[in-house]
Amino acid sequence: MLHDRVMIRLEQEAEERRSGSGIVIPATVKMANRLAWGEVCGVGTNVRSVKVGDKVLFNPEDQFEVEVHAKVYLVMRERDLHAVATQETDHGTGLYL
Repeated sequence: MLHDRVMIRLEQEAEERRSGSGIVIPATVKMANRLAWGEVCGVGTNVRSVKVGDKVLFNPEDQFEVEVHAKVYLVMRERDLHAVATQETDHGTGLYL
């Protein structure tokens, strides 16, 4: 990876999901402007806030896809990440920007 780019593997979504009130949402329903979680698999030399193995939140739309060894990854700039998951703490959500 070069400069401030990160390579991310998308987490597979479940077949169906449930809302907070228990309503079943089928897998065919797409939600507009939904952010996605993924795992960082590669980082450029100028990346400062994330490392390989971190779980990150990002917008999967309008990102570049690359296929390596029959697996699809997204490549984006570090500044396009919205949050990085950490272990939950007593004083916060477990996420930082």
